[in-house]
Amino acid sequence: MCAMTVQHVCHLMAEAVPILEARGVVKRFGPLLANDVDHFAVHAGEVVALLGENGAGKSTLCKILYGYYRPDAGEIRVSGRPASISSPHDARRYGIGMVFQNFSLIPALSVWENVALFLDDTPWAISPASMRRRMRPLADRLRLEADLNLPVGRLAVGDQQKVEILKQLLAGARVLIFDEPTKVLAPQEAEGLFLSLADLSDEGYGLVYITHKLREVAACADRVVVMRQGRIVGSASAREASEAELLGMMFGEQPAREPAAAPAVTPGQTILALEGVATSSGNGAVSLRDLTLGLRSGEILGVAGVSGNGQRELADLVLGLARPTRGVKTLWGEDASRWTAARVRARGVASIPDDPSALALVPSLTARENLGLGDARRYRKGLSLDWPRLTADMAKSAERLRLPPIRYETRVFALSGGNQQRLALTRELAHDPKLIVALYPSRGLDARSTDALRALFLAARAAGAGLMLFSEELDELISLSDRIIVLREGRVAGEFSPASFALDTIGACMVGTADAA
Repeated sequence: MCAMTVQHVCHLMAEAVPILEARGVVKRFGPLLANDVDHFAVHAGEVVALLGENGAGKSTLCKILYGYYRPDAGEIRVSGRPASISSPHDARRYGIGMVFQNFSLIPALSVWENVALFLDDTPWAISPASMRRRMRPLADRLRLEADLNLPVGRLAVGDQQKVEILKQLLAGARVLIFDEPTKVLAPQEAEGLFLSLADLSDEGYGLVYITHKLREVAACADRVVVMRQGRIVGSASAREASEAELLGMMFGEQPAREPAAAPAVTPGQTILALEGVATSSGNGAVSLRDLTLGLRSGEILGVAGVSGNGQRELADLVLGLARPTRGVKTLWGEDASRWTAARVRARGVASIPDDPSALALVPSLTARENLGLGDARRYRKGLSLDWPRLTADMAKSAERLRLPPIRYETRVFALSGGNQQRLALTRELAHDPKLIVALYPSRGLDARSTDALRALFLAARAAGAGLMLFSEELDELISLSDRIIVLREGRVAGEFSPASFALDTIGACMVGTADAA
């Protein structure tokens, strides 16, 4: 497309009435100003990427548009007319849908049953055949080839996401909001999602895409809107904006993004070994089967895999939250198969969970109180804790991570997901652990915090710590790991050395189109 045509299209879009817009939207959580948005809009046939650092207000704005939160002030307009949206049900009546990071599907029910439960116009007496006929054309457009009679739990994660999109489209959505949709996808599945987004925009849907991955902006968006401290600070063409420009808008100044230099390290003694380990689960989770692996000091072992293939079960096993039903787990040469989580932690094992609010923090407590939960014995002073000493130690930890100052009196539930992750990182990495189990540690972190975290991991490796790094970012695993294993259905489906690190081969192993040893 020539430059004049692009300018002409942009001019027409600027004059068109947006399909969805927010004007003067303000939202507070107690003293915290989460949103103060003068104007945000998305047009029909447009993909708008919403970019910003942790706590910038991206998810809050989108949850207001979807009726999940009520704004304290401001107005929402749909096709130029004021809209009263106080619940997700209201949003769907106005043709607004949202696809969340965590799917709201019932694994035991079929694809068509999950969709039927979501729709408001489903009759009391459902005809499965008519429901499938209604769904099939849209399913084909989304490249959902799975049998609509299959239980959703048997679908690949990428197909489950398509079912979520299908639900919203059949409910009449003309605007779709995606909250970091590639988090659970393998690279091949992410490419499929981008194709679906392009098809939807070509058909006139308005799409809002929340992401912290700069490369995805150019891959799927037409326009990028940048938020900082709850406000929109800039907008640009996604294909013309440089990474430096976007980072400058995100942070107010261009942060240094020097790649962390990985010092040469010779791995030492084996600190973790699993020999023929198996686990059992009665809650539908994936069981580990015949798992054998080792981790040495001064080594980073990357763990790749599509979400739900045993990653959490492996992390729980190492941390002492689960015990093997068969096989042996050793830590520093000792049989640790029956060690409690407290004993594992006392030996210098740190845990960075993927869901801090559920697994590492108590949302109703303050940030300061949560920091004290990690190692209360270290800071015990009589019947209380030595709060000044704890605060000083945590401030040093946050400074090493290059994180902003912590608001110690803020209740955790009022923090964004990214800031909750920052809080957990500050606590877990404060005392130089000897083994770090990091489950998606950069999830939700902005570029500056992610770079600081990766540098800290490399420094811990150089100091002799062993790291088990779980990540959905293959680029991250390849840049940091000394070895990468792929988990699939609770087994090690492949192991890769640096000489064989490649996105396509590891991604193929993740989705089951190839095995590698």
